[in-house]
Amino acid sequence: MSPAAQVTLTTRRSARFVAWTRAWRAGLVSFDEILDDLTAEEEQHVRDLPGQWREEVELREALPALAKLHPDEIRLVLPVPGDPRGLPGPGPFTSHALVSGEGVIASRLGLVPETRQHTSGSGVTFTTVLWRAFELPEAPSAQLPGVREADGALSLALTETTTRLVRLDVAQWRPELAGALQALRKPDAETDLPPGYDPRARRLYARACVLDRVLTLAGQAAPGGALNSFEAQQRDEALRPLAGACRAALMAACNAPFEG
Repeated sequence: MSPAAQVTLTTRRSARFVAWTRAWRAGLVSFDEILDDLTAEEEQHVRDLPGQWREEVELREALPALAKLHPDEIRLVLPVPGDPRGLPGPGPFTSHALVSGEGVIASRLGLVPETRQHTSGSGVTFTTVLWRAFELPEAPSAQLPGVREADGALSLALTETTTRLVRLDVAQWRPELAGALQALRKPDAETDLPPGYDPRARRLYARACVLDRVLTLAGQAAPGGALNSFEAQQRDEALRPLAGACRAALMAACNAPFEG
């Protein structure tokens, strides 16, 4: 397998949740279709959902709480300390979203995913997702870049970061990144966004999803401890602007207005 191929397309859970839930609320996919997509690989539950007498319910039972929302009321947020874009302000939802690095805003409801590891009696390990629900004092306004702006910012950040990583001899401590970054120059146009998104949003989403995976790989410690503390600091400084542009691109793509 080539180095580039080793970087697989993975999607943040909140991004998938927002994209498919928005398409459902727009009448473009059915309730069963959204459930099939979101629960295809992981069992999902929701905890502390307002109006539910049980503390924890399956996703199937929780989704009707969003049935009256307009697609534009459902948004993705990908905050990190120092970059809280999209968050409603101080509160339990904001705190949990900052720790998780992702979350969903659905009008006055906030959702943050947590993973739980389980081991079956036969020794098989599997993951379930628990969405923690938070009531928000008001529906926060969206102040995020559009698809065109986010696409341009991502291209610029990718060019500048790639140049810096080459200077840092990134291949010496993470050789698979060289092939991965090169592959991003011609991203795959295929995407798993649901119906309703225009081609530019789809392209941006596919590109940002792959880049998000590359950034996760780049931020990990090099095998064998090949990266010292000074080099790690240089790496982090080089990647920080690109990571911010990538988060903005994912949010812009998932939150983009639907066609027609």
